Amino acid sequence: MEHVQITELNEDTRSTIDPFEELRGRAVYFETYGCRYNFGDSAKLAEILKHKGSKFVDNPEKAEVIIINTCTVVGSTERRMLRRLAVFRDRNLYVTGCMPAVQREAILAVCTPKIIPPALIHTLYRNIGSVENNSVGIVQIAEGCTGTCSYCITRLARGSLKSYSEEEILEQIRAFIRAGTAEIQITAQDVSAWGSDIGLTFPELLTIIGELPGKHMIRIGMMNPASLKAYTRNLVEAFTGDHIYKFIHLPVQSGSDSILQKMRRGYSVSEFEGIVAAFRSRYPEITVATDVIVGFPGESAENFSATVDLIRRIKPGKVNVTRYSKRPFTPLAIETDFPDYIKKDRSRIMNRVAGEVYASVNAGQIGMIVPFLVTETLKEGSVMARSPAYTGIVLRELLPVGLRGYAILKKDRKYFFIGERVRET
Repeated sequence: MEHVQITELNEDTRSTIDPFEELRGRAVYFETYGCRYNFGDSAKLAEILKHKGSKFVDNPEKAEVIIINTCTVVGSTERRMLRRLAVFRDRNLYVTGCMPAVQREAILAVCTPKIIPPALIHTLYRNIGSVENNSVGIVQIAEGCTGTCSYCITRLARGSLKSYSEEEILEQIRAFIRAGTAEIQITAQDVSAWGSDIGLTFPELLTIIGELPGKHMIRIGMMNPASLKAYTRNLVEAFTGDHIYKFIHLPVQSGSDSILQKMRRGYSVSEFEGIVAAFRSRYPEITVATDVIVGFPGESAENFSATVDLIRRIKPGKVNVTRYSKRPFTPLAIETDFPDYIKKDRSRIMNRVAGEVYASVNAGQIGMIVPFLVTETLKEGSVMARSPAYTGIVLRELLPVGLRGYAILKKDRKYFFIGERVRET
């Protein structure tokens, strides 16, 4: 295939011609990969296209336009992206997400799409402002981050922190509330960094969000301990709102201070544990989710054991385990990597330990009666509900999204419970 220069749609384009005008009334097929932020980009783009009369199809064979929202956080995901792009190389293909900003040549090697910068999506969405009436809504509060992590390609793709305005964020949340959205997810590359570039802080924003009236619940996305540690007490207080799930996603990545320093994470293990302790002191029922990277360059057996010990101490409700993946253009790209078998062994051990923690924690919850909010309809006449601590509860009834009630937790399924409704509120 002969390659030509990628056509890039940028913010300047809209001053002369609407870059999405050619999609008016066309049948569009979406594939979205990666984090909740990417899904938020796709939701905004869908709203833009909806206002142009575009139609969305779930079969690429029926589509006139293919849009792939890419992720490149680890090597296996990058390879999957390139395979999917190659499949659609002869179609009217648009690409957005993290890959185009940092791996343009890799994309050019398999296809010649039109590129949609995520910032352009956000800019054009400001003129639309509508939201899809889904059970779960995504509100992006910033793009980019303040981190300097030595292994991360996402920070290179998304750039430095650009906080969205308080007014813009609150208006989108209100739009979801008016649409009857049950769960609103607040997301960013680092939620707790919001405001540091515009003289504000995330606790200030969250306090206002928590006071918005409605029947919804708010889930706070991933927060970096490095940006959170300066105002832990204020953020703990901001979580008091009845509309805010008592749930924090706080990636630790390693239980070894020397590895954290090599990762350039900007905090120590004791600082991380202090944040967790502060939240648990105020909200004993809070669910803590975390991430760990195993097989990081230079990670000794002792370093790995320290991470295992940390997970056993803090007893998180969810541990996302990732095998270290060398990413291009990062400071560690030239470092010697561990053989795959070592990373796989450590991943298996970490997942086994995490499973033991889940079993121990969950065993104490069997038989409890907890409040719930139905947030999603599942297959086979069942729904997903969430407790105030964001515990997943599958109820084997066809109940309306937004219904509140009480359920008894009957069976442990590791990441969620099978529950039985005992009454409505």
